Amino acid sequence: MAAHAGSKTVIYAALAGNLLIAVTKFIAAAWTGSSAMLSEGVHSLVDTGNGLLLLYGLKRAARPADLTHPFGHGRELYFWSFIVALLVFAVGAGVSFYEGVAHITEPHPATNLTVSYVVLGLSVLFEGYSWRVALREFRAAKGQLGYFAAVRQSKDPSVFTVLFEDTAALLGLLVAFLGITAAAYFERPEFDGVASILIGVILAATAIFLARESKALLMGEAALPHVQTEIMAAVSGDPDVERVNGVTTVHLGPDQIVVALSLEFKDDRSTADIEDCVERIEAKLRERRSDIASVFVKPQTSATWRERRAELAD
Repeated sequence: MAAHAGSKTVIYAALAGNLLIAVTKFIAAAWTGSSAMLSEGVHSLVDTGNGLLLLYGLKRAARPADLTHPFGHGRELYFWSFIVALLVFAVGAGVSFYEGVAHITEPHPATNLTVSYVVLGLSVLFEGYSWRVALREFRAAKGQLGYFAAVRQSKDPSVFTVLFEDTAALLGLLVAFLGITAAAYFERPEFDGVASILIGVILAATAIFLARESKALLMGEAALPHVQTEIMAAVSGDPDVERVNGVTTVHLGPDQIVVALSLEFKDDRSTADIEDCVERIEAKLRERRSDIASVFVKPQTSATWRERRAELAD
């Protein structure tokens, strides 16, 4: 559960920062009349709600298995991560687009630009702190992988969701600064609306990427290759196993893996020997990896296994 503890640290930092930023931005938007600032306020408010949803998802996912959910509730986190992506797209990007178009069709100059700049500066500080916390946790989890590869292979969406949201927020702040400045310098308030639309584009792109990754996890992804290799190596040394044909895995949550092994047992082993072997293998795997939730063993010849894999490949 260490990954979940790290996830909660990231989410708590993001919650505190986004709530402070949202209040500050809404006050500044009401004071200055800036469309980009209002869009940024909505963005921060959505991020605050998303943090609460992720915490709720972590809490629900941590519930133990029961009769109706024999493999646990780990995919609750993946479900709520997908909802977060939808909210970023529907609310964050949608409101930003609407405000931008409205400000372009009915432009009015913003006032008290000093207030806007002060708010943007404070927002960068708050958001930057949250972003650094998320980046530190993500770096610790990704190991030697590149950032993009780490996101694609990650089984814990809570950390990279916060990281991408904070990155989008920092980009949005830059766009808001440029839009407010351009509107004042050129005396064209339409630039403020254009900035709001660009913020919407950033949020929409972020939401689409997060939704794609959350969907893949929700549908079920296999464990990482090195985890599968570790499982096969642990099983191959058993005295009753002639050959480990292969392993099929699926993540039900960041720390919940279901393992299905195809094994060819030695011909002279009795049923009792095989039963003892299966229990021994399960105990060994659970001892080595705490994230293995269930282990299933299918006695199977290597030829049958290869035929089945060929069918799946087709």
